[in-house]
Amino acid sequence: MSRPRAALRRRIFPVGIAPIALLASCQAPAPGSPVIGGPARTAGAAQAAQAAPTPSLVTEAERTGFQRTGRYAEVERLCPAFEQAYPGRARCIRFGTTPEGRPMLAIAASDDGALDPAAARAKRRPVILFQGGIHAGEIDGKDGGFWALRELLDGAMAPGALAATTALFVPVFNVDGHERFRRNQRPNQRGPEEMGFRTTGQNLNLNRDYMKAEAPEMRAMLALLDAWDPVVQVDLHATDGAKFQHDVAVIVEPSAPHPGGLDAAARELSEALQARLSALGHLPLPFYPSFREDDDPASGISAKPGPPRYSQSYGAARNRVGVLVETHSWATHAARVRAVHDLLAALFERAAAGAGALRAAADRADAAAARLAGAPFALTHRAGPVPRIFPFRGYAYEKRASEISGGTWTRYDESRPEIWRVPLFDRIEPDLTVTAPAAGYVVPAAHAAWVADKLRLHGVRYERLPEARPGVAVEAFRADAVAYEPSFEGRTPVKLKGAFRPERQDLPAGSLFVPIAQPRAPLVMHLLEPLAPDSLVAWGFFNAAFERKEYMEAYVAEEEARRMLAADPALRAEFEARLRDPAFAKDAKARLDFFYQRHPSWDERVNLVPVFRVAASP
Repeated sequence: MSRPRAALRRRIFPVGIAPIALLASCQAPAPGSPVIGGPARTAGAAQAAQAAPTPSLVTEAERTGFQRTGRYAEVERLCPAFEQAYPGRARCIRFGTTPEGRPMLAIAASDDGALDPAAARAKRRPVILFQGGIHAGEIDGKDGGFWALRELLDGAMAPGALAATTALFVPVFNVDGHERFRRNQRPNQRGPEEMGFRTTGQNLNLNRDYMKAEAPEMRAMLALLDAWDPVVQVDLHATDGAKFQHDVAVIVEPSAPHPGGLDAAARELSEALQARLSALGHLPLPFYPSFREDDDPASGISAKPGPPRYSQSYGAARNRVGVLVETHSWATHAARVRAVHDLLAALFERAAAGAGALRAAADRADAAAARLAGAPFALTHRAGPVPRIFPFRGYAYEKRASEISGGTWTRYDESRPEIWRVPLFDRIEPDLTVTAPAAGYVVPAAHAAWVADKLRLHGVRYERLPEARPGVAVEAFRADAVAYEPSFEGRTPVKLKGAFRPERQDLPAGSLFVPIAQPRAPLVMHLLEPLAPDSLVAWGFFNAAFERKEYMEAYVAEEEARRMLAADPALRAEFEARLRDPAFAKDAKARLDFFYQRHPSWDERVNLVPVFRVAASP
């Protein structure tokens, strides 16, 4: 590069950043070069494509020295432009439509035409999906992803990677949020000048929606995941929080033990990415840099894995490697885009040499998950109580009394780098562990239609009972206590106390049987176990089951209670024992309810979760 251009780079960009437009070639293959795979073309169409001018693949971010990012119209322009610039090696895909009517777009890239799910499956081609803009204000993934994809196709990044894998790039997941575009969306982030918003047009956070799958955008994404089945799923964010020197965090899941040893493959990938990013001049972290107490580095950091409402943990629940990338919001947009680019370079360099190992690891996890029947499975994990000290690169800071908030105010001094000795709680232990049912789960017919819709979205196999099955031996979960939580993501979550106990239940025709013997068994348990934090129960889909719909008036209960006491000495003894509890003794409603719940008119379905476990296929 000439000196004037080098001077330009030093003047506009921070260390390590160069104008992408000056670094990457955008030219299409030479006329007459063979096109392998992809849709067939007529000779006339091929000649027209060769004669057409090469479209510009330069982004608004590049044109403005990373001061701005493009509107969604840029994605709509670049998606077909990549297909035109790299015929037979790139394909623009529309995989959904947002509630506001915008197209959801992805670009597939492969050196040998494995540009649709069928072609990738036929070649047993590992697919690596990377997505930007799930939170549309955190838009580094879009700009860095376009840069990386162009270099992959030009051979400037990870030569051979697209012969070993198919890349699938979603520039912006939250499209409608992206177009809620203005300044000052994220006051705790440096650039770009304008950006989109965190949530969708329906005010849903897509990175809380993977399990409940209510947003139309998420339903489209789950269909894309099910069709392409990526072995690695990368979600590109910018993090919030304290000011510190580390510029990127890369969290790879599963980090806890997983069927088939998938956690070992994830750990190996994590170590490789950390090493490569360090070699490229970054200060990476392998955990999410959020303190256990806000604004207090001394409180430490917990590295426990999150529930599958989050992208990286959802990937793990599907027996695939999930990667969460968090560039640091206080770095400039240019530096964050560079971090995204270099992370993708490190990933595809690794894939070029080890794509087959990633495919094999996913296959082993699928096979092991299908054999989980009767085995313990951890649905949640906690960080152990004993930390290790981690040398965290921060800045000098002080806490002052604030006349504004009346509390304390943390002020960071970015001119004074420091090493913080932070307690890191990264020894992961199982928390909520369940035993997988011997055969599977049954959902009664009344809930079969909507539950089946959720299962289909997640690629879970199920069967419908062709006829009624009376008196089936099941395990049923009856809630002993029900606690509703504040509204969250448009739902009323619920926490239950209780356990599965043996019962017999009549199963109507049309009920669903969900076998545990399938590769998606971990996902099945996350969806259907009532105590799992992201289950359909926990998200409030079954809340009507915890509501009383019939009543006994107090004067009737008084009469019935006397008859019941006269007829049943054991009941009288039980009632008298309860009266020794002062709170119960002075609660007239609770005393009458004691008899109503033991009366033949009591609705036995109250607090009965309509999901049963079975030891044999019904």
